Amino acid sequence: MEDLRELLRGAERVVAFTGAGVSTESGIPDFRSPGGLWSRFDPSELTFGRYVVDAAVRARSWQMRREFFAKPVQPNAAHRALARLEQAGRCLGVVTQNIDGLHQQAGSRTVVELHGTAREVMCLGHAPTSGVPDGCGWRAPYTWAFEALDAGDPDPSCPRCGGLVKSATVSFEQVLFPGVVEAAYDLVSRSDLLLTVGSSLQVYPAAVLPEVALGSGARLVIVNDEPTPLDRRAALVVRGRAGEVLGPAVDALV
Repeated sequence: MEDLRELLRGAERVVAFTGAGVSTESGIPDFRSPGGLWSRFDPSELTFGRYVVDAAVRARSWQMRREFFAKPVQPNAAHRALARLEQAGRCLGVVTQNIDGLHQQAGSRTVVELHGTAREVMCLGHAPTSGVPDGCGWRAPYTWAFEALDAGDPDPSCPRCGGLVKSATVSFEQVLFPGVVEAAYDLVSRSDLLLTVGSSLQVYPAAVLPEVALGSGARLVIVNDEPTPLDRRAALVVRGRAGEVLGPAVDALV
């Protein structure tokens, strides 16, 4: 822990790269872990292509989103610590693989969401192909869809153009949203310390970001419960839960 504090103390441009492990202490299990959503929903059935052509897949997807939001969750000590670092001028921002919006709720202002957000729904257009949304640009809070479903519409469509509506997240076989990867690369390349928290570093293209940081001369710190493929290249590896590690580390600095 003291080594982590020293690295943070000596850094001026920290960027945090977070995965599912940063939100487990908020009560959101990793999708792939026991009790996670993939233990109740088959991800191979919920691809972008199948969502577009099959109303039954869309219905299962909305049920999955209901389960995702079934229990109110709040930011934990890790989210709050990263927000405090940014507010103190020590952190450039956060790049996250998560879709829960907890970084913003904790107070982080610069957040690049690689996989979109579950807190909004969006128009996909009438017949998008090749994993690329082709909608009119309409978006709304996720509650819009639940209200439509509860009112008796089993397959809500865009109120502006009549296109398909989907959670504003990146599904399997869907391309990442335009500009997101570039924004993540830009932020990470300007860091002098990349703080990687709660990520297995095995999902691409996100797993390339530590390589980008190292190539730009930044030091790499990994906070994770389990080993990662980049542990040997890190200046420091801390085994532990995100909030239990980052909370006390940042408390000593800001």
